[in-house]
Amino acid sequence: MNEAQTFIRIEDGLDLPIVGFGTCLISQNDSAPAVTAAIVAGYRHIDTAVAYENEAGVGAGIRAGISAIGIARRDIFVTAKLWPGNADWDDAPKGYEAVLEAFETTRSALGLDYIDLYLVHAPTGGAERLNQWRAMLHLKDEGKVRAIGVSNFAQSHIEEIKTAGLPLPAVNQIELHPWSQKPALVPYLNQNGIKPIAYSSLVPLSTWRAKEGEPSSKTEAMKAASSNGSSPFKTMALKYGVSEAQLLLRWGVQKGFAILPKSLSPNRMRENLDLFGFVIDQNDMALIEGMDRGDGVAWPIGDPTKLG
Repeated sequence: MNEAQTFIRIEDGLDLPIVGFGTCLISQNDSAPAVTAAIVAGYRHIDTAVAYENEAGVGAGIRAGISAIGIARRDIFVTAKLWPGNADWDDAPKGYEAVLEAFETTRSALGLDYIDLYLVHAPTGGAERLNQWRAMLHLKDEGKVRAIGVSNFAQSHIEEIKTAGLPLPAVNQIELHPWSQKPALVPYLNQNGIKPIAYSSLVPLSTWRAKEGEPSSKTEAMKAASSNGSSPFKTMALKYGVSEAQLLLRWGVQKGFAILPKSLSPNRMRENLDLFGFVIDQNDMALIEGMDRGDGVAWPIGDPTKLG
């Protein structure tokens, strides 16, 4: 990847800003001012989901941000997600028509004419998974979305689409950070032209989901390692003269992943965008490669790629 690159091409003629603004765990009330502040700070990719319960606020923030700096809707890349349902959670998987209805509900809540990238949030649709994907393809064919993809899909879930002879997703949004590097899944995605988008890049920080009401499956041992004053990430950050968060985000960018940092602080928002003035050297990248601990921890139930 070109070190100056700030976009990733996900389809012909469609570029995804490599640093986006994530809104998971941002409340409906906080989401509008947060998204507006993010756009003013320089973010051009805003990520949300119906499961985050903040779509209306995100949409209001997008409109306010566009107005505040005088840009056009086309200058903001918006990602939204379909919740596919899960029979194991007493939540019936959505069929073809239900997916189309769910999309219209999301589009209306966001107040947008179209969505740039629409994802299936998890591989929990069971027997409806392929019908859900066919509905996603229909939305793209109709011009209601510019690109479609998946989130939290393992290789087996993508192979299911391939076996059915259907077009593959443009992206797969998955938990990626030095503790969960997905060393088999990421090369598979790359080989199939599916771009990885990383979420929860800051898991190794002691401040990541440390507040009440921010659940995860991060273990006590992981929390202790995050708080350790001799953390290798803190040591590396000092070496490059950056924050530990910037170091972790830069790792994702350098691996070629689009990333989705989240903050309610305008200063932190700007800091999380400032990732192109340094390069993690090869020795440190090799050290980080050896820190993989396996499954993701962002979901309280464990790594969602194991679902379905």
